[in-house]
Amino acid sequence: MINLFKGEYAWLSNMILVNVKYDGIEYPSVEHGYMSAKSDDMVWKSRCADKQIPPKQIKKESKDIDLRDDWDDVKIDVMRECLKEKFNQEPFKTLLINTKNQDLIEGNWWNDTFWGVDIVTGEGENNLGKLIMQIRYENRTKE
Repeated sequence: MINLFKGEYAWLSNMILVNVKYDGIEYPSVEHGYMSAKSDDMVWKSRCADKQIPPKQIKKESKDIDLRDDWDDVKIDVMRECLKEKFNQEPFKTLLINTKNQDLIEGNWWNDTFWGVDIVTGEGENNLGKLIMQIRYENRTKE
């Protein structure tokens, strides 16, 4: 089991720099692409595409934007698309396949129980880990 996307497994994190395309725009990380999709504002999308702004900064700034009306309905699909962009390119594709059948759990200490699992309480849906494992399965079956 991989239960933290840090250290040896930091490459699983959405904060890792890797070019991903979402809605025809290239972003410097999964985090940038995902956060850009929270709003239809082109100024926001342009800011998210700026390679000079670190992923953690974009995540922080996203807390102050007006969310699109359908965000709760589309956020998992947006994340899936951004993750596929990442894990369909090397070295991430091979690194992911090499995790074999290990459970991938996005353990965190910031109480994100939707995308991950709170490492203190052990509670969480782990939707990020589930999406990555699904992509791993899809990539393995393509080979």
